[in-house]
Amino acid sequence: MNKKIVSMIVAALAACMLAFVLAGCAGGGSSSSSAASSSASGAAEGTLVVGFDSAYPPYGYVGDNGEYTGFDLDLAQEVCKRNGWEYKAEPIDWDAKDALLGSGSITCIWNGFTLEGREGKYEFSEPYMLNEQVVVVKKGSDIKTFDDLKGKTVMTQVDSAALDVLEGDDYKDLSASLAGGAPQTISDYNNAFLQLDSGAVDAVACDLSIAAYQISRTGDKYEQLSEPLSSEHYAVGFSLGQKDLAETVTKTLKEMYEDGTVEKLCEKYADEGLSFDNWVLK
Repeated sequence: MNKKIVSMIVAALAACMLAFVLAGCAGGGSSSSSAASSSASGAAEGTLVVGFDSAYPPYGYVGDNGEYTGFDLDLAQEVCKRNGWEYKAEPIDWDAKDALLGSGSITCIWNGFTLEGREGKYEFSEPYMLNEQVVVVKKGSDIKTFDDLKGKTVMTQVDSAALDVLEGDDYKDLSASLAGGAPQTISDYNNAFLQLDSGAVDAVACDLSIAAYQISRTGDKYEQLSEPLSSEHYAVGFSLGQKDLAETVTKTLKEMYEDGTVEKLCEKYADEGLSFDNWVLK
């Protein structure tokens, strides 16, 4: 094969490779831009897509009528109404929340979402609800303090605030003393309490709101240890850069507190363990 033909082939291959690279860059840029635009625009386009855990009562769950309901969803609906946004509740797998938020599939995470420990990872509204991480056991259990958890099986939700607390420095010795040398995890708290009910686990570490809900719904079946693991606050989480949207939600929630709407919604879920006394955004 002569040099001229070889040169022509090399040139053709180089041109093809260049076209392929440029197409790939253009496609990747378009995809990223589209995802960013979708995530950044969110409610600005008229729809607030609320990502929530559908097994997280009383903040978000499936009601007796089969419809999604809960305190946080009611808050979100009212915020949308006052800002002229369309409201859409999107049940999500909790451990996929970051990917869904980043892709623009949801506009925000609004479902008993703990602010502490997540600063700098999200654009947050101002905190609106006080919460604690607590430990729940069966009524009459011999577990009365954290020391009694040694050798016991403790379960919590995957990627939860309770898990973060138990895996933190303050409770590394406690976690190491548990059966299996660590807390056990499960996809949602409803199933965690089923495990506790059946005796498969000895305790559940969860949010105060979850504990209050389960205790209020089941009478004398469960009890909460008197000492909390930690105290924290709930806020609405958006993608970084969504400061204006987060501020709009904060402003609207303050208005809802001032005109009594928040108190009425708290009263609606009082029988499920939710207390207006824990509302902090004023």
